[in-house]
Amino acid sequence: MATLEKLKLAFIDDHRLFRKGLISLLELSYPDLNIVFEADDGNKMKNMISGSNLPDIIIMDINMPGMSGLDLLHHIKERYENPPPVVMMITAYGDAENFNKAMELGADDFLTKPLDFNILKEKLKLN
Repeated sequence: MATLEKLKLAFIDDHRLFRKGLISLLELSYPDLNIVFEADDGNKMKNMISGSNLPDIIIMDINMPGMSGLDLLHHIKERYENPPPVVMMITAYGDAENFNKAMELGADDFLTKPLDFNILKEKLKLN
Protein backbone atom coordinates (compact mmCIF):
# COMPACT_ATOMS: atom_id res chain seq x y z
CA MET A 1 0.00 0.00 0.00
CA ALA A 2 1.19 3.56 -0.72
CA THR A 3 2.57 5.75 2.02
CA LEU A 4 0.13 8.09 3.74
CA GLU A 5 1.46 11.11 1.89
CA LYS A 6 0.77 9.46 -1.45
CA LEU A 7 -2.29 7.39 -0.57
CA LYS A 8 -5.27 8.57 -2.60
CA LEU A 9 -8.73 7.86 -1.21
CA ALA A 10 -12.19 8.17 -2.71
CA PHE A 11 -15.52 8.10 -0.85
CA ILE A 12 -18.92 7.39 -2.37
CA ASP A 13 -21.98 7.51 -0.14
CA ASP A 14 -25.35 9.12 -0.73
CA HIS A 15 -25.61 10.14 2.94
CA ARG A 16 -23.83 13.48 2.83
CA LEU A 17 -23.40 13.85 6.60
CA PHE A 18 -21.88 10.37 6.92
CA ARG A 19 -19.52 11.01 4.00
CA LYS A 20 -18.45 14.47 5.20
CA GLY A 21 -18.09 13.27 8.79
CA LEU A 22 -15.86 10.35 7.82
CA ILE A 23 -13.73 12.54 5.59
CA SER A 24 -13.37 15.10 8.38
CA LEU A 25 -12.31 12.43 10.88
CA LEU A 26 -9.68 11.08 8.52
CA GLU A 27 -8.39 14.54 7.60
CA LEU A 28 -8.11 15.55 11.26
CA SER A 29 -6.40 12.29 12.20
CA TYR A 30 -4.12 12.14 9.15
CA PRO A 31 -3.38 15.61 7.69
CA ASP A 32 -1.14 14.13 4.98
CA LEU A 33 -3.88 11.86 3.63
CA ASN A 34 -4.96 12.74 0.10
CA ILE A 35 -8.73 12.47 -0.35
CA VAL A 36 -9.03 12.89 -4.09
CA PHE A 37 -12.68 12.20 -4.85
CA GLU A 38 -16.03 12.15 -3.15
CA ALA A 39 -19.44 11.58 -4.66
CA ASP A 40 -22.98 10.72 -3.67
CA ASP A 41 -23.63 8.07 -6.30
CA GLY A 42 -21.78 5.56 -8.44
CA ASN A 43 -22.36 7.34 -11.76
CA LYS A 44 -20.64 10.48 -10.53
CA MET A 45 -17.65 8.52 -9.28
CA LYS A 46 -17.45 6.48 -12.49
CA ASN A 47 -17.20 9.75 -14.42
CA MET A 48 -14.53 11.16 -12.06
CA ILE A 49 -12.05 8.31 -12.15
CA SER A 50 -9.79 7.49 -15.03
CA GLY A 51 -6.71 5.34 -15.52
CA SER A 52 -4.29 8.08 -14.55
CA ASN A 53 -6.50 9.52 -11.84
CA LEU A 54 -7.46 6.31 -10.10
CA PRO A 55 -7.50 6.36 -6.29
CA ASP A 56 -5.60 3.71 -4.33
CA ILE A 57 -8.57 2.99 -2.07
CA ILE A 58 -12.27 3.45 -2.72
CA ILE A 59 -14.69 3.32 0.18
CA MET A 60 -18.28 3.14 -0.98
CA ASP A 61 -21.81 2.45 0.07
CA ILE A 62 -23.71 -0.39 -1.57
CA ASN A 63 -27.18 1.15 -1.75
CA MET A 64 -27.24 4.49 -3.57
CA PRO A 65 -29.49 6.15 -6.12
CA GLY A 66 -28.31 5.94 -9.70
CA MET A 67 -25.50 3.41 -10.03
CA SER A 68 -25.26 1.19 -6.96
CA GLY A 69 -21.99 0.48 -5.22
CA LEU A 70 -22.13 -3.11 -6.46
CA ASP A 71 -22.50 -1.95 -10.07
CA LEU A 72 -19.59 0.47 -9.68
CA LEU A 73 -17.52 -2.25 -8.00
CA HIS A 74 -18.12 -4.52 -10.99
CA HIS A 75 -17.08 -1.72 -13.38
CA ILE A 76 -13.91 -0.92 -11.42
CA LYS A 77 -12.72 -4.51 -11.03
CA GLU A 78 -13.46 -5.27 -14.68
CA ARG A 79 -11.83 -2.15 -16.10
CA TYR A 80 -8.80 -1.49 -13.88
CA GLU A 81 -6.52 -4.49 -13.63
CA ASN A 82 -2.97 -3.22 -13.06
CA PRO A 83 -3.62 -3.17 -10.10
CA PRO A 84 -7.22 -2.26 -9.40
CA PRO A 85 -7.84 0.00 -6.44
CA VAL A 86 -8.66 -1.54 -3.08
CA VAL A 87 -12.45 -1.34 -2.71
CA MET A 88 -14.08 -1.36 0.70
CA MET A 89 -17.85 -1.68 0.71
CA ILE A 90 -19.89 -0.05 3.48
CA THR A 91 -23.53 -0.79 4.12
CA ALA A 92 -26.20 -0.51 6.76
CA TYR A 93 -27.30 -3.98 5.71
CA GLY A 94 -24.91 -6.62 6.99
CA ASP A 95 -26.81 -9.44 5.33
CA ALA A 96 -25.17 -12.44 3.72
CA GLU A 97 -26.59 -11.65 0.26
CA ASN A 98 -24.91 -8.23 0.03
CA PHE A 99 -21.70 -9.59 1.54
CA ASN A 100 -21.55 -12.55 -0.86
CA LYS A 101 -22.33 -10.42 -3.90
CA ALA A 102 -19.68 -7.84 -2.95
CA MET A 103 -17.05 -10.54 -2.44
CA GLU A 104 -18.04 -12.27 -5.68
CA LEU A 105 -17.55 -8.99 -7.55
CA GLY A 106 -14.10 -8.49 -6.04
CA ALA A 107 -14.58 -6.29 -2.97
CA ASP A 108 -11.50 -6.26 -0.79
CA ASP A 109 -13.37 -5.60 2.43
CA PHE A 110 -16.89 -5.19 3.78
CA LEU A 111 -17.87 -2.91 6.68
CA THR A 112 -21.24 -2.25 8.25
CA LYS A 113 -22.79 0.96 9.51
CA PRO A 114 -22.63 2.36 12.05
CA LEU A 115 -18.96 2.38 11.17
CA ASP A 116 -16.38 2.01 13.93
CA PHE A 117 -13.66 4.54 13.02
CA ASN A 118 -10.96 2.51 14.80
CA ILE A 119 -11.80 -0.56 12.72
CA LEU A 120 -11.62 1.52 9.54
CA LYS A 121 -8.20 2.90 10.55
CA GLU A 122 -6.99 -0.63 11.26
CA LYS A 123 -8.21 -1.91 7.91
CA LEU A 124 -6.61 1.04 6.13
CA LYS A 125 -3.43 0.35 8.11
CA LEU A 126 -3.42 3.94 9.38
CA ASN A 127 -2.79 3.14 13.08
